[in-house]
Amino acid sequence: MRRAFSGHAASKGNALGHARVRLPHVFEIAEQQIPPEAVAPERARLHAALEQVRSELRAARERLHGALAHEIGEFLDLHALLLDDPDLLQGLDDLIREGRYSADYALRLQRDRLAAVFEGMEDDYFRSRVEDLDHVIGRLHAALHRGRADLTGVAGEILVTHAVAPSELAQLQAQGVLAVVTTGGSPLSHSAILARSLHLPLVVGTGDILQHINDGDVLVVDGGGGRVVLAPDADDLRAYRVRRRDDKRERKQLHRLRREPTRTLDGVDIRLYANAESRADIAEAHALGAAGLGLYRTEFLFLQRDALPDEDEQFVAYRDAVLGMTGRTVTIRTLDLGADKADRTGLSLTREPNPALGCRGVRLSQARDEVFVAQMRAILRASAYGPLRILVPMVSGREELEHVAATIRRARTALRAEGHDVADHIPLGAMIEVPSAALALTSFLDLVDFLSIGTNDLVQYLLAADRNNDALGDLYNPLHPAVLRLLRDVIRTGRRHAKPVSVCGEMAADPSAVPLLLALGLEEFSLHPGTLLEVRRAIRGYDLGALRRACGGLLRARDRAGIGRWLARHPLVPPEAS
Repeated sequence: MRRAFSGHAASKGNALGHARVRLPHVFEIAEQQIPPEAVAPERARLHAALEQVRSELRAARERLHGALAHEIGEFLDLHALLLDDPDLLQGLDDLIREGRYSADYALRLQRDRLAAVFEGMEDDYFRSRVEDLDHVIGRLHAALHRGRADLTGVAGEILVTHAVAPSELAQLQAQGVLAVVTTGGSPLSHSAILARSLHLPLVVGTGDILQHINDGDVLVVDGGGGRVVLAPDADDLRAYRVRRRDDKRERKQLHRLRREPTRTLDGVDIRLYANAESRADIAEAHALGAAGLGLYRTEFLFLQRDALPDEDEQFVAYRDAVLGMTGRTVTIRTLDLGADKADRTGLSLTREPNPALGCRGVRLSQARDEVFVAQMRAILRASAYGPLRILVPMVSGREELEHVAATIRRARTALRAEGHDVADHIPLGAMIEVPSAALALTSFLDLVDFLSIGTNDLVQYLLAADRNNDALGDLYNPLHPAVLRLLRDVIRTGRRHAKPVSVCGEMAADPSAVPLLLALGLEEFSLHPGTLLEVRRAIRGYDLGALRRACGGLLRARDRAGIGRWLARHPLVPPEAS
């Protein structure tokens, strides 16, 4: 019988296929004790499963390329760290050896123990790690019973589940999954961001859908509208075909924009930069006509390896990025490890009390000066090959930038003494993602040449809402009056002091946010190449002068509903009319 479910649109696209239901990890395993002679074989069985899951994670990491290697790799690395956690491993061994429990029951007991510890913590970050724990335990349980729990033969199917980890998405798409539907999640979560990068339809927050759908049921998924239809009727199928036809036409329209200027209806040019970390990203950005790289991530050189990259390895990567953009500016962000981005070299701390507020970004660079100096030397050497800028993450005040500027001066002097060619002036920028940096901007503006607003972290810190915590999905939202007013203040302050300002967070990649950002005064966007054409089309459909004149009404909005009403009054001009 037909039934429609509403959720939140997280990644647009349409799919028609059979459902594959995956219930949440529930470890209702009866107590199972084993005889003394079975202890050693049971431990061997568990350790074989551990090694199998480690191999699966390594293989998944090696298959990733480009931006996915960074984004999804963070979660694979986190799961690998959890898998090697001494508390988890020792607890499992003790339960089998001393309690003489089966490996399955030991998994259940140890999962419940660790989950209780996480859930009892006051910090939201650690409470949210229960989901990662469940993914790791779920993988182990599946490895103990390989074939019983893993997703095989999902090509042409639609996965319906409670939650999907970012680390799973590329694998699911490679296996042929058409779309994903979850009962939890947020359109602004890491999983949603990655689904959009993969162009994999995703609907989240569908409530009790798992109670009504079974394996094999036929579903229609509308990722753009946030709707799922069970047992679609003739009208649903016709609507699905219309959406598919519209999607195809839209792709053709976007393709024609590859060589078009990013210019508003009233003739103002807006600069679109690309975020990148690989040669593939750089090639795509170049082909799409990006003004340059507004954010070149360097941490991919440090992740998933046992030794730190040396100066020469970093230099080659940065030089090639500069050469790849053929004269367009490349903005290299210094190392941004920490929080949920942990490496295997021991460079970043893995057991901080509160990693999101810990030693990350420029703080880690200051703490590991020898690593930072090597990176600065590599970047300065690359400056001889084309226009390059340096961007510093997680700035909270003047002292950090003074330290960076002093490091650059010393490195430049040493390199020139060694005979290296270094550009005379390399613009230095600060990422505005900590509220203190936004509020005290004028105290360090004389030290920087440009600013880049990282909205992902800025929104998280400003609203005290972890964007990966499903329970806070409605709260973590850039369409908040405080967020818009802070953005306006940073952009206006930058313009007053002749410091260019860009937005490089997920907000810049959202076409629906274009009128807000233009109204607030933004003239530079930096975003994933996969969404560049959509944002270009949106910019070309707005009159900048009209939006700027309407900015007062936007800033008077007292809540998200008021911001929504402002957006409704400023719709995109259809491409045919522009």
